[in-house]
Amino acid sequence: MKSALLLVLLLGCTGFPAESTGTADTARGEQARPVPSAGKAQDYAWLEAGRYNPSQTLGARFAPPQGYQRVTVAPGTFGAWLRHLPLLPGKPLVKLHNGQLKNRQDVHAAVLDLDVGKQDLQQCADAVIRLRAEYQFSRQPDQIHFHLTSGDDIRFQDWYSGTGFRVAGDAVQPAPRPAEAPTHTSLRRYLDQIFTYAGTLSLSRELRTTPLAQVQPGDVLIHGGSPGHAVLVLDVAVQPSTGRRVALLAQSYMPAQQMHVLENRWDNTGLGAWFLLDPAARKVSTPEWTFDREELGRFE
Repeated sequence: MKSALLLVLLLGCTGFPAESTGTADTARGEQARPVPSAGKAQDYAWLEAGRYNPSQTLGARFAPPQGYQRVTVAPGTFGAWLRHLPLLPGKPLVKLHNGQLKNRQDVHAAVLDLDVGKQDLQQCADAVIRLRAEYQFSRQPDQIHFHLTSGDDIRFQDWYSGTGFRVAGDAVQPAPRPAEAPTHTSLRRYLDQIFTYAGTLSLSRELRTTPLAQVQPGDVLIHGGSPGHAVLVLDVAVQPSTGRRVALLAQSYMPAQQMHVLENRWDNTGLGAWFLLDPAARKVSTPEWTFDREELGRFE
């Protein structure tokens, strides 16, 4: 547990705050407006029965800015699934994994209705991995797999079938484990193992670099390394007259904390929580990290 591999992972989501100006307007851009299609409770398996509320989803609560319209996403895709993510009502304070409050409470516009776990594991890249895995679990669980920082590819199907792994120094070796059914409970155990030995560096290697001008829901702004950070693109809208694209962004951070929709703290032109992703700009500023414009990735 004191290997160089684990040390890299523990440092993987540490970041330096980006500069910000102005004061967040916590109500900007959030409107009660339904989206054309609806999500299904069974697509969000971590929720207790009866908890899913279509009026408290990302798409229902965050309308595009005036003059923009949501980009088209195909039914059943990761982007379509993200549009119906459940949110906690209102704008609660962001909590850490231990129940304490996040130090900064001025960076979010909403909080996802998603558990963070009891350990300091589900940090920035891990939260992206969590949502990608939850989406795949709702469709084809045996497609779930993620690489560790070592490069080893760990498949959920192998893991629940009885082949786990152990870390010896910097080496990752197959190890037998009790076989079990591919339930959501077993998925969470698998993900906790992935969170321990994966991070921004490994996730950045799994993603295909994508031009900022082509950003789509489900893409990831990511800087792999120590320190590193990852922010998930939840939704995208386009201004037909100009082609400009704006996005809703979400993150976890360090220590592990509730995933939250970010508040746009820079723009006062009516974008609300939406961020302008300008391919002509060299940087993409978010409340707690600034990315280079080349640092956009997409799951294959």
